[in-house]
Amino acid sequence: MSDVGPSSWISSEGSTDSSKRHQKGTQVRTTSNPVFRNLPRQQGGGYANFGTGMPNAGQFGQYGNPYGQQQYDQYTQPYQPVPATRAMTIDDVVIKTGITLGVLALSAIISYTLTHANTALAPLFVVGGGLIGLVLVLVASFANKQNSPAIVLSYAVFEGLFLGALSFMFTNIKFGGVGGSALIVQAVLGTFGVFAGMLVVYKTGAVRVTPRFTRIIVGAMIGVLVLALGNLIAGFFISGGLGLRDGGPLAIIFSLVVIGIAAFSFLLDFDAADQLIRAQAPEKAAWGVALGLTVTLVWLYVEILRLLSYFQND
Repeated sequence: MSDVGPSSWISSEGSTDSSKRHQKGTQVRTTSNPVFRNLPRQQGGGYANFGTGMPNAGQFGQYGNPYGQQQYDQYTQPYQPVPATRAMTIDDVVIKTGITLGVLALSAIISYTLTHANTALAPLFVVGGGLIGLVLVLVASFANKQNSPAIVLSYAVFEGLFLGALSFMFTNIKFGGVGGSALIVQAVLGTFGVFAGMLVVYKTGAVRVTPRFTRIIVGAMIGVLVLALGNLIAGFFISGGLGLRDGGPLAIIFSLVVIGIAAFSFLLDFDAADQLIRAQAPEKAAWGVALGLTVTLVWLYVEILRLLSYFQND
C-alpha cells in the first residue's frame, strides 16, 4: 500500500515551508553605497570563499574530509592546501577603521606642520591630495578594489595631506581663515560627537534604515552636490556665487543641511557593515567598511569646520 497520505503530505509541506523561510531569512538587502556594494560574489549566493563548503566534500559522504584538506591526485598534480579564510567580525571593522583613521590623522598633522612652515605648500596639498584621494575612492568603488589595504591606506595618506592643509587655510589669516587651532579641535570633537550619536541612534533602532530611507538620503546627497557645483560655477561669473559658501545666513543654513545629510548617511554605512557581517563576508571586506566610514567622517569634518568658521567671522 502506498505511503502517500495526509501525514506524509503535511511533513513534505512543512519541510518546503521551512526551506522557503530559511531562504527568505538569509537574503541580504543591497546597499546604495558602491564601496560596500561591489564585494566579489560567487555563483549560487554568498560571498567569495563562503557558502560553498569544502572542495570535493561530496567524495567523503556525510562526514566530509576528516583532515580538512583538499583531495588531489598525487600522480598528476602537486598538493595545494585550501587557503584559510574567515568571516568578517565587528572587531575587524573597528581595527581596520582605527588603523585607517590613525594614518589619516598622522598625515594631516604632518601636512599642517609643513604648511605652517611654508604656506606655499597649502594649495598644493589641498588640490593634489584632494584629487588623488578622490581618484583612489573611485578606483576602490568601481574597480572592485575596496578591500585592498594598499588603496585604503593610500587614500588615508593623501586625504590627510588634504585635510591638514585645508584646516590650516581655514584657520590662517593669510588665507582668510579665523579661529586658529582651537577651531580645528572643535571641528574634530564635533565630528566624532556626531559619529557617536548616530551610532547610538542606529543601535537603538530609533531610525530604521529602509529602502525608502536610503533613497531619500542618496537623493539628498545628489541634491547638495549639484547645488555645491552650481555655486562653484556661478562663482566664476558672480561674486559669491549663489551665496551658499559666503558665510551669510543662506550659507549657514546650507551647511546645517549638509551636516544633517552627512550624519544620517552614517546610518547607511552602519547598516551596510551590519549586512556584510551577517552575510559572512570575507575578513578583508573590513577594509572596504573602513574606507566608507572614513570618507563620511572626512566629509562631515570639513563641513563642520566650514560652519564654525562662519561663526568666527561674525
